[in-house]
Amino acid sequence: MDRLFQFLEGTLTPIAGRLATQRHVCAIRDGFIGAMPFMIVGSFLLVIAFPPFSAETTFTFGQWWLHIAHDYFNEIMTPFNMSMGIMSCYICTCIAYNLAQSYKLDALPTAMLSLMTFLMIAAPMEDGKLSASYLGGTGIFSTIIVAIYVTELTRFLKEHNIGIKMPEQVPDKIRQSFNLLVPAVFVILTIYPANLILQSQFDMLLPGAIMAIFKPLISASDTLPAILLATFIAHILWFAGIHGAAIVAGIMAPFFLYNLGMNQEALASGMPLPHVFIEAFWSFFIVLGGSGATFALVLMYLRSKSVHLRTIGRLGIVPAIFNINEPIIFGSPIVMNPTLFVPFVITPLVNATIAYVATRSGLVGGVVSLVPWTAPAPIGASWGAGWQLSNAVLVIALIVLDLVIYYPFFKIYEKQLIQQEEAEAAAESELTAQNSQ
Repeated sequence: MDRLFQFLEGTLTPIAGRLATQRHVCAIRDGFIGAMPFMIVGSFLLVIAFPPFSAETTFTFGQWWLHIAHDYFNEIMTPFNMSMGIMSCYICTCIAYNLAQSYKLDALPTAMLSLMTFLMIAAPMEDGKLSASYLGGTGIFSTIIVAIYVTELTRFLKEHNIGIKMPEQVPDKIRQSFNLLVPAVFVILTIYPANLILQSQFDMLLPGAIMAIFKPLISASDTLPAILLATFIAHILWFAGIHGAAIVAGIMAPFFLYNLGMNQEALASGMPLPHVFIEAFWSFFIVLGGSGATFALVLMYLRSKSVHLRTIGRLGIVPAIFNINEPIIFGSPIVMNPTLFVPFVITPLVNATIAYVATRSGLVGGVVSLVPWTAPAPIGASWGAGWQLSNAVLVIALIVLDLVIYYPFFKIYEKQLIQQEEAEAAAESELTAQNSQ
């Protein structure tokens, strides 16, 4: 354990700290967060368009829902197509905006130029129409590259004073507009010709080439070993006091959204859902109640004989219902606590394995909807799979299993704290008696 602490403090913590504050990683993370409301609304409407009932159902509500979805399918899907269907456009704009802000560039013009560039290579107009093939999940990796490229190009040109100089008397908004002219020309002269060459020689757009490069990585990221590795890294970082979930989720966000987009396309086509590892799977199966799957631990805290743990349990139960467990992680504490290290790391790994097998085998539904991670786990798991009740049942079963895993370690830690509390109480009583004399 001492060697583990030395490794965490001397090697892993500095690396993770630098990664968590790295400019481009932060811009990508904040870009996805900024686009999140559009995607949540779109995902919600997709579930309405595809009710969780078979066409032969005799349930009155189910028949009514199926009837509404059939008669108003296009009307329901239009908001979806304008949100989740073109989510790469929103993400591109948000990433470029955040990255430009970090460089103290004109953020909005840079974001608009990034969006124009992405549309230019991902949706070239043909017969007066724009193709949406790469505007959804399949354009995720392209939009990240474009946003970073355009912002870095703009920064380079500004640092080297390459641009149109305007008099100081010119209003700021006009100056910002003219400052964008030279970067726009450079973009058209660099990235656009590459797209034209690919299109003419290989009948492929640049986003298609990027997706071909990332395809093996995407496939690997949706396997059980990859899920377990991501879970393990996140919890090792948490144990060191670093928000491991934020780092891992930030890195995995493009994969999550790509997998979600593919599942939604499969749902719309009536095909089996191809992907498992999506944000809702992480939030509502792996980390129940927050990182470490500590909801079970909070339940035990509520009935603990230790005053400290019982107090932490009362403070943490409501946040834990909504998957927020900082009061538990830092109040217990779990950080750098060797007694709780094993269950804190092992429990999410067990949850991930069981949930993965259950999803692949069809015992529970795959994720087709983007759900706020603060939704209570049984509700979020069911909502994410189009309101399938089997997902909620699995969540409850996993919580019971988590109780079993955490229990022996909880009792050991509880015993340690009770001994400390009794010793402190005895010392305080002795001091009081001395003062009274």
